[in-house]
Amino acid sequence: MLKSYVATAPKGRVLLVDSITKVAADDHGAHVVSASHGGASSGEFALETPLASVFFNDAGVGKNRAGILALDMLQARGVAAGAISHESGRIGDSMDMWENGVISHANALAVAAGLKPGLRVKEALLSVIGASGQ
Repeated sequence: MLKSYVATAPKGRVLLVDSITKVAADDHGAHVVSASHGGASSGEFALETPLASVFFNDAGVGKNRAGILALDMLQARGVAAGAISHESGRIGDSMDMWENGVISHANALAVAAGLKPGLRVKEALLSVIGASGQ
């Protein structure tokens, strides 16, 4: 199960986790790429630790947006959140999502931060934290 910081720069750090359940108190303030689905249960786990932003796998979005409900939950609590297309990043594999993932959905806070649908998550997050090409 992967849990690894892949980038650190003046404006933040990026953490990859194969499961959102692996985020801990010492990850406070990190930008997280989680390979979990973005459903309500994942949103609940993400809200346990104050994060700068969090990305999930959209899991195909599903019935009534079930695969991305966490984005709305996090928006309501002031956290930028998005989902990476299941067609560009493998669910359960945060390294694949980091290397290949394209943002498919984002809440308003994420969009305002420059984390917009259509962008590669790696380049978008590196830009947000003030890093380049890591």
